[in-house]
Amino acid sequence: MRPPFLSLRRHARLLAPGIATAVAAGVILLLSNRSESLRSESLRSESLLPESAPTPAPEAAAPSWTTCPDPLKLPEGMSEMGNQHGDIAIASNGNIYVSLMQGLRSGVQVYSADGTYLRNVKNAPTDFHGFVIHQGADGEFLYGPQLNAGKILKLTLDGEVVLTIPGESIPKEYWQVNPKNQQAALRLTGCTVAKNGDIFVTDGYASDRVHRFNAKGEYLATFGGKTAPYLFKTLHKIAIDNRFDPPRLVGTDRANNRVVHLSLDGELLGEIATGLLFPAAAVVQGDLLAVGELKGRVTLFDKENRVVARLGANPNPQEVGTNQIEPAKWKPGVVNAPHGVAFNAAGDLFVSEYSLHGRVLKFSRTKAVATR
Repeated sequence: MRPPFLSLRRHARLLAPGIATAVAAGVILLLSNRSESLRSESLRSESLLPESAPTPAPEAAAPSWTTCPDPLKLPEGMSEMGNQHGDIAIASNGNIYVSLMQGLRSGVQVYSADGTYLRNVKNAPTDFHGFVIHQGADGEFLYGPQLNAGKILKLTLDGEVVLTIPGESIPKEYWQVNPKNQQAALRLTGCTVAKNGDIFVTDGYASDRVHRFNAKGEYLATFGGKTAPYLFKTLHKIAIDNRFDPPRLVGTDRANNRVVHLSLDGELLGEIATGLLFPAAAVVQGDLLAVGELKGRVTLFDKENRVVARLGANPNPQEVGTNQIEPAKWKPGVVNAPHGVAFNAAGDLFVSEYSLHGRVLKFSRTKAVATR
């Protein structure tokens, strides 16, 4: 009888070729199945691909403006506009409103869109240092604080006074006390109006505070000032910024050479720009913020606070920040002392100067051409 291990050896030798064949067949089948699976996945992936890559959308060209001749045509017998230490605003019909403190037609002059003198606004005072035109649910009105009288007016565009807010509506604790005579006073320099009709007024030549009223003229709140966290030094003019939700206030902090964002409740949200040239006025249209700089420049920013354009820059330090420049020294498209800025519906920018003679400049927005 053979030992058992010899029998097992013999059986192993007999079975080996069959096992090898079976293993090889299994490997071939596995590879075949894997290849088919990969091919199926590839076909499925290819079916998801578009027939051709999409064409990139054209990019809008950066906005730009061209220099125009000074746009206003003075009426016969008026050789110059007058002492201009005020503002400018554009009505929805394109008419241009400009405030002047002295001159043959001081007050608020009105020009048509083509620059023709039309009239003066009746009942408009001669101390509208800053004013705006606002279209609300109740119509289109002119709002302005009086620099010397210390009160705030709302007028129709024809000059009918529909609201007067006396300075005494502002609590005396927020008035600035003159150290020389110990008299408390207001020196209201600018205003703006929110969508709900709330009126904001800045006391830029005194306390640097902002006073808020509702649409009825009722006092609501005061914020800002010369102390932390604001540290304002001549909060000269303000503007509503509806590019954000909720809307914000833009403040031109002139002597600090910066422009800031505030919430409508008075929280200091941050700086839009620093190192400016005495920012004196601001206006927002679409995604753009225009800032007039008293020392000879206008800068435009986008919503991300990036500089989009600089207009009218005057390189002569002797000709900026002063109201003394004679008309004979004016240069086309070059500013001297921007004190007010306004857009019309087409995006053209108008600049009113701080000038004994009165001057308005216009920069025409060029039509954007799409680029790839």
